[in-house]
Amino acid sequence: MTMERIAVIGSAGSGKTTMSRHLAASLDLPHLELDSVFHQENWVPLPADEMRARVARFVAADRWVVDGNYSVVSDMIWQRADTVVWLDLSRLRVMSRLVPRTLGRGLRRAELWNGNREELRNVIRRDPDKNLLLWAWTRHRGLRERYELAAVGAHHLSVYRLCSPSEVDRFLAEVGQ
Repeated sequence: MTMERIAVIGSAGSGKTTMSRHLAASLDLPHLELDSVFHQENWVPLPADEMRARVARFVAADRWVVDGNYSVVSDMIWQRADTVVWLDLSRLRVMSRLVPRTLGRGLRRAELWNGNREELRNVIRRDPDKNLLLWAWTRHRGLRERYELAAVGAHHLSVYRLCSPSEVDRFLAEVGQ
């Protein structure tokens, strides 16, 4: 399996960044996490035109891994990609991973990107734009539908839809060979 330009997609908590880091290390590819580009200091979102410019510079290279679901840049990523790895885990599986991760990061005050940290108080907010758990819960089905449609039209791409941890493990084992 030859993969040079890989987009890793999936809901929050599906393991996109972990998968991307494994792929980047196994295949000796540079890696870009879109959350680190979008979320500037103090959670200020990067303006769309600037985000597109930064991502365009990265994906202009011959080899890379990009993870994230930002529709503002997905067209240019998919246009240049040769492979899409879609982590399509169940909502229950995603939440069983995301709840402890979010709480743990909040308790440890772990830095995510650009000095930003998860705030525990966000877990009780009713705004999905502030509460990652609520965002993941409410967006899960919509993301799945979006990627089902996109995968159908992506004839130039190899699309790997991984629906369970065992499928993810098998995929990573094959890549590592």
